[in-house]
Amino acid sequence: MKVFKVGDIVDIKANGSIHKGMPHKYYHGKTAVVFNVSKRAVGVIVNKRVGGRYIEKRVNIRIEHVKHSKCRDDFLARMKETHQKIKEAKVKGETVVVKRQPKGPRPAHFISTKKNTPTVISAVPYEILL
Repeated sequence: MKVFKVGDIVDIKANGSIHKGMPHKYYHGKTAVVFNVSKRAVGVIVNKRVGGRYIEKRVNIRIEHVKHSKCRDDFLARMKETHQKIKEAKVKGETVVVKRQPKGPRPAHFISTKKNTPTVISAVPYEILL
């Protein structure tokens, strides 16, 4: 079994073979934050949409129906890499840009038309479709 701590982000995934401590069907597939840990269950906070607002619901669920979320794995790996880059740059006495940059446009290239003959594409008139 996994160890759950207060503040962990978890995914609620109901296990049909275990009926005890099963969450309501609404919570299946939702992401929540652990606020309480007991022997066999965890208390989680889920944001539920009611009308036009979100209500913070506190639900107790057995650990069989909960798993650690992977939503923060990418963030934590990126932070580890960023701190490593900053440490190395500090030793060298350089500055390093750690901000994520969007992908730029692809470089231009030519396409050969020897084996790839161009085709003419035109709209089909509406009368033909009738």
